[in-house]
This record gives sequence, C-alpha cells and structure tokens, in this order.
Amino acid sequence: MSLHILRLLRWSLAGMAVLAGTAMSQPAFQSPLTLPSAPSALAGRAPVNALAMAGTRLVSAGQRGHILFSDDEGKTWTQAAVPVSSDLTAIFFVDARQGWAAGHEGVILHSADGGATWQLQLDGQRAAQLVVHQYGQPSQPADASAERLARDAATFAAQGADKPFLDIYFENEREGFAIGAFNLILRTEDGGQRWTPWLDRVDNPDALHLYAMRPAAGTLFMVGEQGLTLKLDRERGRFVRVPLPYKGTLFGVLGTPQMVMVFGLRGNAWRSTDGGASWTRTNTGVNAGLAGGTARSDGSILLASQAGQLLRSTDDGASFDRVALGRVAPVFALAASTTQAVALGGPDGVRMEWLKNKEASRAQ
Repeated sequence: MSLHILRLLRWSLAGMAVLAGTAMSQPAFQSPLTLPSAPSALAGRAPVNALAMAGTRLVSAGQRGHILFSDDEGKTWTQAAVPVSSDLTAIFFVDARQGWAAGHEGVILHSADGGATWQLQLDGQRAAQLVVHQYGQPSQPADASAERLARDAATFAAQGADKPFLDIYFENEREGFAIGAFNLILRTEDGGQRWTPWLDRVDNPDALHLYAMRPAAGTLFMVGEQGLTLKLDRERGRFVRVPLPYKGTLFGVLGTPQMVMVFGLRGNAWRSTDGGASWTRTNTGVNAGLAGGTARSDGSILLASQAGQLLRSTDDGASFDRVALGRVAPVFALAASTTQAVALGGPDGVRMEWLKNKEASRAQ
C-alpha cells in the first residue's frame, strides 16, 4: 500500500520535432487514459506505490501505469500489458488469477490472469457520470445532505477525470470497493462490470480523503484524513464513524478476526480488540510515517515506514520489534510472500528482505 497523501506528478507523452532545420513543434499531449503503459527496460527501477500477492506471484504497481510481476520472489520481473499510463496507487488480488488495480484519472483495472494482462473497467470521466446520475438531481424538498451531495456531483462533473482512487479492496470475485479523494467511494457486486457510488453511505460530511480499506474484527474498516476511522455496518449498508483518540492522517488499516489496527503519521499505530469501541496506542518506536502494513498467515504483523524501518509484531499488534534489514531505504508499500520473504516497494522499485525464523531482533 503507498503513501497516498503525496500525489504523484501526472505523466504524459510529449515529443518535439525540428521543423525547417530550426523551428520546433509544440509538445503534443496525449491523455494517460488513451496511452498504454510503455514497455521499458527501466520499469523495474521506477517508483512502486503498491504490492500484492497473486497466489505465489508478486505483483507491483506504480508510475506511468507500470505493473510488473515476479514468479521467483523478486529475482526476475516481467512487465505486464496495461492499457493506460496513469499513475497507479493500489492493487489487490482475491486469488492467484483475479485482481484489480486503481489510481489517478479515476482508473480501475482488472486482470483475470494473475496480473499478466489488464483491462480498463472504469475511468474518472465515467466515474463522474455515475456520481452525477446518482446525486445530481436531489428529490424535492431536498435536505442538507442531499444538497451537499448534489454540489459534490457537480464538482466531480466539472473536474472530469481529476479524482484519484487511493485504494481498492475485494471481498471475493464479485464484491468490492474503490475509494479515494474527497469521499469518493464506489461499490461493485459483479466484479467491476458495474459500479455504484456510495458517497451517501459514509459518515464523512467533510468529504475527507479515504486512504485505505481492509477487513478486521469481522467487518470492513476504512481510514483517511484527520483520524477518520469507519467500519461497515452490514445491516444498514453504511460505513459508520468510529471514534479514535487521534486526529492525524491514517494511511493504512489491517487486522485479524479479533483485532483491528490503524496506522499513519509520525509512527502512530492504534489497536482495538473490541471492534473499535476502544483504542490503545501501540509504541512502534519510530517517528516516521507508517506507509504500509500486513497481517501474515503465521499470525505476525509487519509495518513499514517512510524512512525504511521494518517492524514486526508476534503478539497480535500489542508490541513491535525492529527487523534488521540488508538495506535501509524509503518504503511506500509492502507484501509478505508465502515464505519468509517480504517485498518492500519504494522510489527505486522493489527489494526483497528475508526474515529470520525467530523473534525479530532490534536494530542496532
């Protein structure tokens, strides 16, 4: 998962040609939505914003629509065929074949072959149309909430493909969510063929950015700006606000059937074992922003910081120890493989670190 608060610069293809030996033409803009991601020998060194496991395959996503996959724990990488060159911020697989990626320009992509090839399911223009159709004509007499949603719909329409998706999560092959800037949230129940706006089903009246969503403690939790923490009330079909004694931005959420942990700025990590009714701050021992985390199949929990620190908990998130790394560099995302390897994505691609089969040792 990437540090979504810092929006990456958009990339477009431009060329300059010499005319009459001296004059040059103006750069020609081509939308990232119509320009496929270009094959590049340097793609493996480009910034990585998101990582996921498709079975035993490791898949990365990042700038310029670059998606790469490795079947040998990062030793070699193959660049995937992607129909857009938008910066990608999130990627998720429900199994070894079915996966989704999302990012800038309102892009949602789908793969049915483990990330080797991708198809465009949605872009920001169509997403804006969905929001306008859902909220643009409030019933009369309209209440304050309906009027606010109508204004938001008009803004979405005016700005076009401006809003990025910042995370994507699927519960199974059919049911999933895509979330992003300014309370943007869409729901699908058919694997992404159709999407429904859920802006009115989130207790987020200030339209704060939504950064991450994952399952924990028997439901789905979602986090965002200013300590925004929500969980899905399945009976009501609504994300309800969960009080958190912290008002800093949260970049991620992870959990187990018994526990939920949210994390973000300045090394902050908060843990609840009662479904979010009460929270305890976990001492991570770091001051840098926590940009990625995952709960491993062996029960351990990993967190990674912007400064390149890797933390491991073996007591369900109650405490963390520092993991000694072969190289320290900024981390935007992480993924744990099926062995003792962990993939760390950052500004210069993906590097692999191997964890020892014992309690994590504190760094010197």
